Amino acid sequence: ATYVKNKHNACEKIGIKTKDHRLPIDTTQNELDKIIDDLNNDKEVHGILVQLPLPKQLNEFKTMSRISPIKDVDGLTPQNVGLLAMGKSIFRPCTPSGIMEMFYYYKIDLEGKNIVMINRSNLIGKPLYHLLLQNNATVITCHSKTKNLNEYCKNADIIITAVGDRAKFMLTSDMIKKDAVVIDVAISRYEGKLVGDADYDDIIQKASWVTPVPGGVGPMTVAMLLKNTVTAASLSKEIVG
Repeated sequence: ATYVKNKHNACEKIGIKTKDHRLPIDTTQNELDKIIDDLNNDKEVHGILVQLPLPKQLNEFKTMSRISPIKDVDGLTPQNVGLLAMGKSIFRPCTPSGIMEMFYYYKIDLEGKNIVMINRSNLIGKPLYHLLLQNNATVITCHSKTKNLNEYCKNADIIITAVGDRAKFMLTSDMIKKDAVVIDVAISRYEGKLVGDADYDDIIQKASWVTPVPGGVGPMTVAMLLKNTVTAASLSKEIVG
C-alpha cells in the first residue's frame, strides 16, 4: 500500500494523472481482461500497471499478455521481455532499470566484474541478468536451491540481493569481500522495522558501496516508472500524430 501511494505521489509531482482501479479480491480473469481491454483502447491512457502479486484465481501471464506493449510501463509483457533479452527494449522493468541507473550515475563499472544475484524472479532477477550481461558483466544467479551461496558471495565484486525474508536470509560482512558493492533490493518488516536482506550497519564497514533500506532501490524503481510513462506518452503522440 505504501509503495502504491508513493507512485501516486511521485506522478502527481510531475503532472502525470493517475487512476486506481481497486478490484474485489474475487475478481475473475474475464472481468480483469475487460478492464485492461478498455484501458488499452482509451487514447487518454498512456500507461497501464497491474500491481503484483495477483490473487490465486488470476493468471499472471495471461494478465500481462493482455496489456498493450506500448502501454506496458512496467516492462513485463511477453513482447517487452523478449525485446529486453535481445537488447532492443524500450520499456524495461522498473526495479532492474533503477539499479542500472545507479550503476551509471555512480560510475560503477560493470565490465568484467563478477556479479552474484540472489533472485531469479520475472520482476527482478531475470530482466536484470540480461541488462548486466549487456554491460559485459559475468553474472551468477543464485536462489533457494543454490549450494555454497557463501562461497559465491565471497568471490563477488558486486552482490545484488532480493530475497525479502530476513528470518530466512541475511547478508553479513563475513559473506562479502572487502570493497564489494552491495545492492539491497529486498524490503520486509522484521522485528518491528523495515529491513532489507543486508545487515547494513555491519556490511558498510567492509563494502565500498551499499544501498540502504528503505530509501535505496525503492525510489529508483518509482523514478523509472515515471520515465517509462513519459516514454509511453511520447510514443502514443507519435503514433496518433
